[in-house]
Amino acid sequence: MDFIKPTIEYVELLPLFIVFGVAALGVVVEAFVARERRHVVQVSLAAAGVVGAFAATVVVGLDLDKTGSGRGLVGAEGSVVVDGPSVYLWGLILIFALGGVALFAERRLEAGVPAFAGQAAALPGSEGEREASTKGLAHTEVYPLVMFAVGGMMLFPASGDLLTMFVALEVLSLPLYLLCGLARRRRLLSQEAALKYFLLGAFSSGFFLYGVALVYGYAGSMSFGAIHTSVVNGSDNRTLLLLGIAMLSVGLLFKVGAVPFQAWTPDVYQGAPTAVTAFMSAATKIAAFGAILRLYYVAFGADRWDWQPMMWVIAILTMLVGAVLACVQTDVKRMLAYSSIAHTGFLLTGVLGVQAASELADSQITSLQAVLFYLTVYGFATVGAFAVVTLVRDANGEAPSFVRWTGLGKRSPVVAGVFSLFLLSMAGIPLTSGFIGKWAVFTVAMSSGAWPVVLVAIASSIIAVYFYVRYIRLMFFTDPDPDDEVASVTTPSLFTSVTIAVCAVVTVVLGVVPGPVLDLAAQVGDFIR
Repeated sequence: MDFIKPTIEYVELLPLFIVFGVAALGVVVEAFVARERRHVVQVSLAAAGVVGAFAATVVVGLDLDKTGSGRGLVGAEGSVVVDGPSVYLWGLILIFALGGVALFAERRLEAGVPAFAGQAAALPGSEGEREASTKGLAHTEVYPLVMFAVGGMMLFPASGDLLTMFVALEVLSLPLYLLCGLARRRRLLSQEAALKYFLLGAFSSGFFLYGVALVYGYAGSMSFGAIHTSVVNGSDNRTLLLLGIAMLSVGLLFKVGAVPFQAWTPDVYQGAPTAVTAFMSAATKIAAFGAILRLYYVAFGADRWDWQPMMWVIAILTMLVGAVLACVQTDVKRMLAYSSIAHTGFLLTGVLGVQAASELADSQITSLQAVLFYLTVYGFATVGAFAVVTLVRDANGEAPSFVRWTGLGKRSPVVAGVFSLFLLSMAGIPLTSGFIGKWAVFTVAMSSGAWPVVLVAIASSIIAVYFYVRYIRLMFFTDPDPDDEVASVTTPSLFTSVTIAVCAVVTVVLGVVPGPVLDLAAQVGDFIR
């Protein structure tokens, strides 16, 4: 048998190569650079890598064939698809990766040290941990870890077959499991969050891999194009197909925190370092929804009448559970976690819409366009909100308890006002980007006949307004009890300040002038096979 050299499209895949290359280089830095210089080197390297990958993404996007909706290419011997949606998602992930690196680099809030543990292997409360804390050691391995996670997130929605998608799922997940357990304060809570995330993530990966095997047994191939052909031709043994779709759905819906796979979300969001929570809440959801769109629209697009009823039920349950349980939370990070679950349901509502521009009737917006826009506006709002949470502190560090935030609007009106802006955007109040995002996904769902889901979405939005406004009332219109300790706002470094400012500006601008981003999401075209 003759060996055939594989063809790799190095130019089109350059953003991926840059991210993974910087991640590998970061590991080398940990081995050879002196400890006192690693932080500056790692931050500079990670930031330069993200900016370089974003520049390469822009170049790739401009060079894609702009004639027709099916522009792009299937590269790396069919394992990676570089098309309009992939490039858009790459750019979005890299933007929030840069924000994540900025939040990771914050040191002023912790008296000159980052929020990450100085020695992850030391047991909480042990002599080793106290020694690491006394010396002010910094855990700079977080930067190569986040770059590996970003690389997996970029590969996830650009996968051309099920095997590549599984590899990308593991590459993005494993670094996140580690990052969630590296908090400098509340070490036990952080390690508990990491363990829960790891164990449940391992189970979900097992379901996903079993689904890969079942779909391969049905189609005889792992390529999305070949699976689509098998579905269109109506191959025998549809039981394998339906079971495979169900198993694959478990793995993907777990990553976005959809009901009934949401149990990890509040615990992990609360226990992880807040900088990790901010990065993970935006970037992971973007990558996972990109993978969901590609899998269901490309591989299983011809079988939509079988998987859409399942999505109806999951979207309804996710919105209701997220909105109702958020109302009873007394911790801001857990409240934002349940809010994230509700937003997953809103995004799934958009997935139920019209898939391609050629199928449009009265609507002028596709499901892909609506979901991409919603991911954009939600990402900026959630990163900004969690960045603000890092500023509100008491003697024990971050103070996410509701009691600590009482009357914050009188003590720090600017910070409380910015946080209120992000909450109002998540609630979908007009003149914020969240309103346009919800309008988009509700419109496409209505156009496909999913009006019962839209009615539940509207009801869930009304419930969500209650707990968002309740929190605003707590900050601006409630006086703290004289016996309760309240938190104050710590002045952050330039990294965190710029991140919050950019998120706030984008949240307002996209609420007033959403057209350019909606047009950009429309111009990416459809997925290619």
